Amino acid sequence: MTEQPALLRVKNLATQFFSQEGVLDAVDGVSFEVRRGEALGIAGESGCGKSVTAQSILRIVPKHGRIVDGEILWQPNPLQPDSAPIDLVKLNDRGQEIRRIRGAEIAMVFQEPMSAFSMVYTIGNQIAEVIRLHQRCSEQEARERTIEILRRVGMPRPEQTIDAYPFALSGGMRQRAMIAMALSCHPALLIADEPTTAVDVTIQAQVLELMKDLQREMGMALIVITHDLAVISELCNRVMIMYLGKDVESAPAKELFTNPRHPYTVGLLRSVPELGEGRTQEIAPIAGTVPNPYQRPAGCSFHPRCPECIPGLCDVQYPPQVEVSKGHRVRCHLYTEE
Repeated sequence: MTEQPALLRVKNLATQFFSQEGVLDAVDGVSFEVRRGEALGIAGESGCGKSVTAQSILRIVPKHGRIVDGEILWQPNPLQPDSAPIDLVKLNDRGQEIRRIRGAEIAMVFQEPMSAFSMVYTIGNQIAEVIRLHQRCSEQEARERTIEILRRVGMPRPEQTIDAYPFALSGGMRQRAMIAMALSCHPALLIADEPTTAVDVTIQAQVLELMKDLQREMGMALIVITHDLAVISELCNRVMIMYLGKDVESAPAKELFTNPRHPYTVGLLRSVPELGEGRTQEIAPIAGTVPNPYQRPAGCSFHPRCPECIPGLCDVQYPPQVEVSKGHRVRCHLYTEE
């Protein structure tokens, strides 16, 4: 099978936040690719830089934050080899070009729909506004397209729900409305930031099934940001694990779940209970806590918590990235030549 060309290539991305406490390296030298039709999962503990990575791609980094290094190469026509990619880092974050790309070509499902929607406008009004912003159409056409996309995401009674306000909807319905808004302009890449956090277990299963179906139908690429490895196993064919702003391991999903290499990835998988094992199964949490991001340990950031730490090496030198098998890369001294 021929490998699809890359839609998005992130190279050595570094995003920092500046405050009175000092400089925070929220994303520190992260690199990855997303191809047409591919689903990439980005996982790690809270504060590891997952969401800031997504915000950097869309150029919506919060106040006091700034991309300080790296490239974010967006290739809107990957099947046309002569078309040059756009480096999103070089665009004005409030300029016309990045505003055209946001929503129309790259869309995002935010973690909490209540904060993404305005409470004073109906969901139909807000979705139709996105459609009219990126596509030339009348108000009536935008309304018809809004009803159609609401129906497509499984919204009950879309002809009536279109005139509902966000606060009048259940959590699951708000999540569907958020997905509908993101998909309203048929983006080539959808970024979903913790898409199932704000809903109960039953709705989680429905949302995951919906996203799988929509990705397959629309042929779009998908980036799923989550701390829940079960969500990644359900949706993604590639995984990148982050720790304190760095990409410590990346691999095809099946390879990573069956043969994790980085001690942090091994710890994450061991800390997840297995379905059907009963109450007697032993859960092995990762020792210690995530260090203060303003006071990072020398060497490998994970070494204070690592059961396989090599004194004099792991606590002194940060490990380079090593390819341990095809498509499986890890940053760990256990796999360097030394």
